[in-house]
Amino acid sequence: MNDSAGPGDDSLRRTFMALRDEIGKVIVGQDGLVTGLLTAALANGHVLLEGVPGVAKTLTVKTFAAALDLESARVQFTPDLLPADVTGQLILDPASRQFEYRPGPVFTNVLLADELNRTPPKTQAALLEAMEERQVTVDGRPRPLPDPFLVIGTQNPVEYEGTYPLPEAQMDRFLFNLRVGYPAPDDEVQVLRRHHEGLDPHDIRAAGVQAVAGPEDLAAARSAVNRVGVQDRVLSYIVNLANASRSAADVDLGLSPRGSTALLRAAKAWAWLSGRAYVTPDEVKAVAKPVLRHRLLLGSAHVPDLLDADPVIDRLLTTVAVPR
Repeated sequence: MNDSAGPGDDSLRRTFMALRDEIGKVIVGQDGLVTGLLTAALANGHVLLEGVPGVAKTLTVKTFAAALDLESARVQFTPDLLPADVTGQLILDPASRQFEYRPGPVFTNVLLADELNRTPPKTQAALLEAMEERQVTVDGRPRPLPDPFLVIGTQNPVEYEGTYPLPEAQMDRFLFNLRVGYPAPDDEVQVLRRHHEGLDPHDIRAAGVQAVAGPEDLAAARSAVNRVGVQDRVLSYIVNLANASRSAADVDLGLSPRGSTALLRAAKAWAWLSGRAYVTPDEVKAVAKPVLRHRLLLGSAHVPDLLDADPVIDRLLTTVAVPR
């Protein structure tokens, strides 16, 4: 089996690697976040971001969309937000006396759902159909969303008062749960230097960010990711990890078959970005935490780390045998 992909894939991969450099014109010290967004886009999956305010979550998403030449929209989720504020609604046209559909902000390529857990379940559910079916139904009529379509939701890991935790069914729609931390001191100095030199975070085009890829490139890259090979031993490894999570003593709800599929898709995207023509257990391990951490419902025996599934995932990766 060839270890690397073909020359056409190499050229396309270089294009996507250039995205990181382009985003780096504005974003400093968030390499993991940028790589996670890129991997999710290649795997056609949505992303849930968790991080305290002020760590460039929104700016990263805007820059990411601009570098990919994708339309983007931002919705601030609040307790009074209605489903129609997201999906759109029928409006009476006084001239024709006919109801016309006015699309909501969900009709975009990259939807930033800011503080998704601050809106009631009824409005949260408005995104369920969009995220899974890539369409919304208004007045009984399904309306397809643009392609590509990527939802990037954010949650504040503190300040849980007045929030509505996302149900397991909706959490499962997110391919990745990425944690966005503080930058390293040297990176933060670079952030300050850029602001001192006139960087305006509200005008990323002025910072020199240009589109280095487009929707056609993303579609071609996704096709290349789909061609990445997977041996039966790797498929069995993913299933063994899922079964181990379901039987773990400190886990009430383990990885679902949808979660296993998500782990496979993410591993294929990671392998393609790494220049491999097939998936190895190393790629599965590399994406295990962002894929699993929001899908494992921890039990009462794990109260000290109730909000952190990473130690459980570390144990699973250590105890489940790696195929040779």
